[in-house]
Amino acid sequence: MSTTEQRVAIVTGAARGIGAATAVRLAAEGRAVAVIDLDEAACKDTVEKITAAGGKAIAVGADVSDEAQVEAAVSRVAEELGAPTILVNNAGVLRDNLLFKMSAADWDTVLNVHLRGSFLMTKAVQKHMVDAGFGRIVNLSSSSALGNRGQANYSAAKAGLQGFTKTLAIELGKFGITANAVAPGFIATEMTKATADRVGMGFEDFKKAAAGQIPVQRVGEPEDIANAIAFFTGEAAGFVSGQVLYVAGGPLN
Repeated sequence: MSTTEQRVAIVTGAARGIGAATAVRLAAEGRAVAVIDLDEAACKDTVEKITAAGGKAIAVGADVSDEAQVEAAVSRVAEELGAPTILVNNAGVLRDNLLFKMSAADWDTVLNVHLRGSFLMTKAVQKHMVDAGFGRIVNLSSSSALGNRGQANYSAAKAGLQGFTKTLAIELGKFGITANAVAPGFIATEMTKATADRVGMGFEDFKKAAAGQIPVQRVGEPEDIANAIAFFTGEAAGFVSGQVLYVAGGPLN
């Protein structure tokens, strides 16, 4: 693929975990990748991993819940890498607590990053996709969208992203843009470690207990999710849109 044909991808929350694995995987697929996270310096490792393998990437610092920062970030990506036509809305935070202990600030923070952030990023990037007549949007949902104790805010946000995804598919399909969601099950990341800490378990014991409840008898790794995202963002996935794929090592109801 020549430089002029190279698709430009944006991955939010890409300093670590699923976002970092996705950025690396998309770069391996021949994409130029904008690695976006709240702290630009935190993106250094992901960018270096991509460039060391011969790929092209830049680090961009932005709060995805801030409209001005989102507009500035997308403009910078367009200037330095080219018009973005692939968007992975992965940025997320946890503020877990039982409902009666959850503060309004904890609710707002989670909804703002996951839902408002995905809305702002998509609105800013879709203009470039429409102009190109091609676009791939992947939103990160979660098995928690089906409900999870201590995660009223997170579950609501992740369920909301599924409705957001299906609406994008309906509205943007005529422009050659697809929108899909990937809903991970238990993935070994810093976020799941934080959950283990919250419930007072060691992370290895937490993972072992989780694996025992998963049909494939292991927990997921960030690369498992990156593989699914790579499919949805590919040229060959143009007739798949509005779908929610649970990547959880087994069926979920």
